[in-house]
Amino acid sequence: MNILMIGSGGREHALIKKLLESPKLERLYTAPGNGGISCDSICVNIPVTDKAAMVEFAKGHNIDLAFVAPDDPLADGMVDAFNEAGIRAFGPDAKAAVIEASKVFSKNLMKKYNIPTAEYEVFSTPESAVEYIENKNEFPIVIKADGLALGKGVIIAKNLAEAKAAVKSIMEDKKFGNSGNNIVVEEFLTGPEVSVLSFTDGKTVKPMVSSKDHKRAYDNDEGLNTGGMGTISPNPYYTDELAEECMKTIFEPTIKAMASEGRPFKGCLYFGLMMTPKGPKVIEYNARFGDPEAQVVLPRLKTDLIDIINAVIDEKLDEIDIEWSDEASACVIMASGGYPESYKKGIEIKGLDEKGNTDGATVYHAGTVLKDGKFYTNGGRVLGVTATAPTLDEALAKAYAAVSKINFENAHYRHDIGRTK
Repeated sequence: MNILMIGSGGREHALIKKLLESPKLERLYTAPGNGGISCDSICVNIPVTDKAAMVEFAKGHNIDLAFVAPDDPLADGMVDAFNEAGIRAFGPDAKAAVIEASKVFSKNLMKKYNIPTAEYEVFSTPESAVEYIENKNEFPIVIKADGLALGKGVIIAKNLAEAKAAVKSIMEDKKFGNSGNNIVVEEFLTGPEVSVLSFTDGKTVKPMVSSKDHKRAYDNDEGLNTGGMGTISPNPYYTDELAEECMKTIFEPTIKAMASEGRPFKGCLYFGLMMTPKGPKVIEYNARFGDPEAQVVLPRLKTDLIDIINAVIDEKLDEIDIEWSDEASACVIMASGGYPESYKKGIEIKGLDEKGNTDGATVYHAGTVLKDGKFYTNGGRVLGVTATAPTLDEALAKAYAAVSKINFENAHYRHDIGRTK
């Protein structure tokens, strides 16, 4: 098969490395890709949201399958555009991708179909939101922008002053643009967080192995929320009993709910879960592979990814067995100093070979560019350094040993991935 991967981050690089293991892969293109991805795939300079150019490229290069990985093009209907052009595409259509693109939609869906989640209210004016928060007077409280915000549209306010500031920044200052026209204010849930990615063809859902993301910028879960500073798999808090309960109360009901709404979800559906004292609850859905979760989950996949993709598109997921390695996996994100706020780009990265790798681990490139045989930083999250081993401790030791070999000015990473509660 000739495959076109759409995206430019660590998630896409993890998917690419997994696709390269398949004997069914003929040629692999990525649009737009990045420095490290260019070592594993033919990169094409098409903006990730340019539907017309993507379809035109696919037609002109005998593309058998387009894999739409990021949230924005999914929400904007890129899968629909490929389907209309008669090109097979992996990912939900726009009607299904709304499960991530609108927090209001997803919360209302969970309420309607009794899928366990935090109590919430929706607001379209800052005044009504602040009034509700004042009357509720329970902190911490969670304030979310309705639309897509690069995984950063969630603010946990510890007191009334922080809550008012959050409402103002989202709704009045438009920190996340039109994504903040509406907000969701919800109760703060406590308990271990678990990420579960799943394959689904709209009827059958097959959860992948669990993972744990570390969202805060600094050690001990301090600092701002980021798109993720590192991950481990499996999640130590996710037992077989909890997996069974989530299947019955969350995973299958969500797939049935979307089908009932006339929005069957085909692709990868991400469940962000909280194991609360009252049982598992949904924090959020993503309509695609999580990043950096994909960077620890995909290395454990033993079944040919192309076979799974075809089963999802053809609605034959019930006919395929998906096998996973028993090994543990750990990913440490190396980020630019200053991330997730302001940071410099264009800093040379040392310690990588000519293919962008280093000994002892797999290096997924997220924000890099390749110039004259050298890699330079080109984003907030720069590299995902991932290792697998029989135990989590061994995987973490291997990942951190590899991190110590790579350096760039003001490189920032957490030292406690896999250690925090």
